[in-house]
Formats: sequence, C-alpha cells, structure tokens
Amino acid sequence: MDLQPYVDRVRHELGVAAAAGGADAEALAERLTAPLDSALRLALLEALSDAADDLTRQLAPGSVEVRLRGRDPEFVVATAPEPDREPPVAAPPDSDETGGTWRVTLRLPESMRPAVESAARSAGVSVNAWLVRAVAGAFGDAASAQRPRSHTDRSFTGWVR
Repeated sequence: MDLQPYVDRVRHELGVAAAAGGADAEALAERLTAPLDSALRLALLEALSDAADDLTRQLAPGSVEVRLRGRDPEFVVATAPEPDREPPVAAPPDSDETGGTWRVTLRLPESMRPAVESAARSAGVSVNAWLVRAVAGAFGDAASAQRPRSHTDRSFTGWVR
C-alpha cells in the first residue's frame, strides 16, 4: 500500500489553509511539510496496525498483520488451517483417578461461537467435550507423557491416540 498519496493530500490541505494566512503562513507551511512527512507516515502506520488488530480479533483464529516492505506497508492475512477430517475419536473421560475434573470459565469471542458449535456437532460431541479435546490436542504427545496412568491385573487407564 503506497502511503504517499495520503501524505501528499495532507500537504496540499496544509498549503490551502496556509494560503489564507498570507505569505508568512505559506512560508511556514512549506518549512513544516518536510518534518510532517515522517510524522504522517508514522500516524498512518499506527492506524493501519490498530485496524489489523481489530480485524484479527474478528477473524480469530485467523489473523491480519501489517508488514513494512521498504517504506510501504502491506497486509498479510493468515487463515486458520482447515481441520483434519478424521473420524470422531471418543471423548476423553470426565475424570481420572487423580481426582476428577477442574471447572473453569472460558470466555471466547462471540464470533467464534458458530464455528465451535459446528465443529462439536460435526464431531458428534458436546461443546464442552470438543473444547476438552482441543485443549488436549494443543498439548500433543508431551501432555500424554505427563498424564497419570495406572493399571491393575484387569484394566488399564490413560489416553489412546
């Protein structure tokens, strides 16, 4: 995105306003335009960055970034990867032998609700079970190594992948 047209527009407006003030005001405006170039570019970049942050919150889990290439910013949009279309896996147990469940309040953006509910419906489980799977999946194999496992002569407990 080329910021120069926006900077030039502000310079033009400053010149028009200064012309109404006479020759001294025009000379002052001319001297101020060079330092204004950098300040305007910085202000525009901050506005673009704030806009990218707002869009990222709305696109979660996707994101929008502002990157500089030379003096010109560009937007980079990253979308969330498509979920693997594997067959549904049994939900993890509601409790384990170390003491049951942990209750926590999770606040997600309202914009995520339809996607979470749809994913849970597709997997044939409740939203809670789907969220438990998502958290467990985020830990990967490192978490399964830390999970307590017990066995007796007739049964085994633990996680299976």
